[in-house]
Formats: sequence, structure tokens, C-alpha cells
Amino acid sequence: MLYENDGVSIYDKNKASAGYTLFWTLGTKTVRLMNMDGNIAHEWEMSGLPGNYAYLLPNGNLMAAVRTDEQVLGLAAKGGHLVEMDWDGNIVWEHTNHLQHHDFRRLENGNSVYLHWELMPEELAAKVPGGIPGSEHEQGIWGDVVREIDPDGNTVWEWHSATDIEDFSKYPICPIEGRHEWAHANSICPVPGGDYLISFRQNHLIARIDRETKKFSWEMCDWKLGHQHDVQMLENGNILVYANGAHGPYHGPNEGSRIFEIDPSTNETVWEYVGSPAHTFDSPFISGCQPMPNGNVLICEGRSGRLFEVTRDGETVWNFNSPIVADHAPYTPGRSIFRSYRYTAESPEIAGRLGDPS
Repeated sequence: MLYENDGVSIYDKNKASAGYTLFWTLGTKTVRLMNMDGNIAHEWEMSGLPGNYAYLLPNGNLMAAVRTDEQVLGLAAKGGHLVEMDWDGNIVWEHTNHLQHHDFRRLENGNSVYLHWELMPEELAAKVPGGIPGSEHEQGIWGDVVREIDPDGNTVWEWHSATDIEDFSKYPICPIEGRHEWAHANSICPVPGGDYLISFRQNHLIARIDRETKKFSWEMCDWKLGHQHDVQMLENGNILVYANGAHGPYHGPNEGSRIFEIDPSTNETVWEYVGSPAHTFDSPFISGCQPMPNGNVLICEGRSGRLFEVTRDGETVWNFNSPIVADHAPYTPGRSIFRSYRYTAESPEIAGRLGDPS
């Protein structure tokens, strides 16, 4: 991380994309929305600990996942209770699936999509390559399901990693990772046409799932992604991803993390952000990135709880080191943030409720 004081230490009003930044510190029960100076403008008190993160819908409501205590499997990033809350904190929609984990999105048609675990059949689990031998979960190997539901909670579409991926040999688990999961999906992003971008951390794989065939229409399995997070498609069709740097070619005490913009037609990197020096930007797990209206990128360096904005030239034009410390185990005394989002004052999410964010 960049070793600055807590709070906002850098703010270039001429270059930063002004707005309100939403974040939820792991190990706390409060979702916070702050202005550019780091002052809290609005809060939501949640019923439990984060099922990783929250974000605002175009109607101004909060979409969040809350961790439940049922069916805790010893796997990372469990959620379980999806909620939509209005500006005043009232729940207007909810859905419970105790095996839900990591990511969830509200779709334009009103449906919702999320990731959840399912235990792989033994005969398929035996075909999973890689990982530390003998390190399976006590129940076997857990796979991932992408589930799309309607507003009433009915399943309208599903994708199963265990049965819809035909050749596991192409995607081995990182050799120094456990075999308890194939392969730790950590983001599911809807893209035009009803397809989904998915990120599998354990094997450095990002891919596009074709809605009709349920096969990968595009994929990139590359160690340079370093157990990546937050894969997404930009308006130009390129792929933006947070390359954590763990267990990859850039892994080491001075290498740090990276943000890659990738041209999917070639899988070549057309833009990247690296810390200067590299070790000042480093989170080997969680974390995310968001393109700004002015072309900048907002970055969540998750491990340290640092949020910062950079230009395409790599200049840091806003920096916030969160002072919020977790008060619930197992996160104490950390300041980690899974993902963050910024919204302009004129956006439908804020809709003028809060005035000038600067």
C-alpha cells in the first residue's frame, strides 16, 4: 500500500472524477458512502457481517450480501443472504441461499444472478488436475454454480462448473493451492447478450460463458493474472481485471499487483497500472477496479483498505486509506475491503440526494 496517513491524503480536484464512494469494511456491519474528502455522507446498518460487498442500484437502493451462519463450509467469502434495501435501510427484496458466495448482480430485466457452491460428484472431482495432493475438503471438492433467479426467487438459468466444463485438464489448480475447490469463482459479471464473464481464482482463469451453449466463447488462462479478481467488460469491449499478483510471474516482495485492460481478440494487454515503485500497490487477495466517467480508474487495494484513483498515465489523483477497523472475528484487526464503487452526484444511484461530493 501507499504509506500515507489515514483518510484522504491526495485529492486533485482538476483530475479526479468527483462522486461518492461506497465501501463495506470486512468484519463490520456498516456500509458507508463517503464524499471526496472522506466524510461519511450516508450509512446503512446491516443485520450481519459482509458477504463481501455492497453496491447501489440505479433506483438508489442498496444491493448487498450478508453472511449467514448456516452451512459454513470452511470456504472463503461466504454470503448467504442477498438483500435490497432502500435509502432508509428498509429491506424491499431478499433471497436466501446459504451456499451463495463472493459475487451477485441485479440484471437489467429485474432478475438477479449470483455464485454458489455445490459438491462435485466423486468421479468428476477425480479428474480435477493440480493443487496440493491430499488437500481436498473433508467432503470432497466443491464446484461453482452460476444461478439466475427472477424477483420471486425462481431459477431461470444455471451454469455448473462440474458438468458444463468438458475438459478440466486445460485448467489445472495452481500447484501450491488446495484442492478443496474447483476453482474458486470470485466474480460473475453480466455482459451484452445475456452472457457472463467469470473469474476463477485458483487457476488464473477468466472466461465468457455463452448463455445458449453454456460453453466458453472466450477464455484466458494465464499466470500473469495472479489469482485475479473483479473481471468486467468495458464499453469498448475490452476486459478490465484486477491482477492480484499472487503465485504468478510478478509474485514477490517487490512486484505488487496490477490492473490489466485486455483486448479479448488477441488476449494482449493494451493498458496496465503498476505501482511506482511496484510494491506500493499490492493486495494478493480480494480487491477490485472501476472505470470512471473521465477515463480514470478507481482501485480498491483490498488487503490494506486503500481506495485510490489513477489516470491513464498512472498518476494518483485521489487516495484514501480507510481508518475503519474490523470489530468482528475473523477479520480483526484488519481494514480490508472486498470491493468499492463510486457514483457521481448526478447519477441515478445518488439522484441528487447528497449535493456536491467535493
